Amino acid sequence: MTLPATMTAIVATAPGGPDVLEPASLPLPVTAPGEVLIRVAAAGVNYPDIAQRRGDYPPPPGHSPRIGLEVAGEIALAAGPWREGDKVAALANGGGYAEYVAVPAGQVLPVPPGWPLADAAALPETWFTITQTLVMRAGLASGMSVLITGAAGGLGGAAVQIARILGARPIAIVGAADKADYARALGATAVIRHDIEDIVARTRELTGGRGADRVLDMLGGDATARHIDASAPFGHIVQVATLGDRTAAVPLNKLMAKQLTLSGSTLRPQSTETKAAIAAHLRQHIWPALADPAFPRPKIRRFALARAADAHRALEERSHYGKIVLLPGGE
Repeated sequence: MTLPATMTAIVATAPGGPDVLEPASLPLPVTAPGEVLIRVAAAGVNYPDIAQRRGDYPPPPGHSPRIGLEVAGEIALAAGPWREGDKVAALANGGGYAEYVAVPAGQVLPVPPGWPLADAAALPETWFTITQTLVMRAGLASGMSVLITGAAGGLGGAAVQIARILGARPIAIVGAADKADYARALGATAVIRHDIEDIVARTRELTGGRGADRVLDMLGGDATARHIDASAPFGHIVQVATLGDRTAAVPLNKLMAKQLTLSGSTLRPQSTETKAAIAAHLRQHIWPALADPAFPRPKIRRFALARAADAHRALEERSHYGKIVLLPGGE
């Protein structure tokens, strides 16, 4: 198929609020050796995109300066094991808010059987992140309990589902009744309402007094000390965001007494080789479960690509839960 010379893509005219996001006509990306060109059917919207739009999360050297870290679509130019026309979902190194994006072939996964492309676009950024941090680094395994903050969001929802796939027991923390229902629908074995319940006391109650074996923390700040209290001996707290506060007072005596591990990581600066290893782990150990027709899909709100600013406003609303995707073909 002949490719067009130009495409519509979203650019940020300056750091700032959602209004800085505007559609523009740009040349198609030029693929480097080992990269595929994907004709984008849907692009996921995530909190790192908001941070980049605000000027707080600049892209690593060599990455696209444009926003967008996950897409689904068709291979337009092939590389590696992929062939033209393959339906894929991919972790992009930026530039996903567009009609076409170039992605290293190792960061591409097949669309799970039966999944619409718009649903598949909601997977890569969050599922790569949870697999890298909670699974490959923190060793989440069958039988473990895992306490998950923001469990109705994109990252927390992915953690709930991956935990269930691996046979772990996800305990979801949410702040509203509708979000609690959603977390249960994704597979949470228990839900804690942080607006009306004591998180530490409920965690201990739900784990027979032991505490959580693993904790996924997206807050930082005061939550860090609370999660140390809620952890089981030899537990592991994984810091994947600091939506509450970038600093924390850590009770080191409790950290040592429980022999805990506290680790942090970000996905975007990881090497191409590391991201390919995460993709391979996903494909072998986690992706097959998504082929089950009964596997719960994330709740998705869809916006036309040109309405990227509206999509960012929606993601920033406190009432938001689930995932948001942009559709280059319109709503």
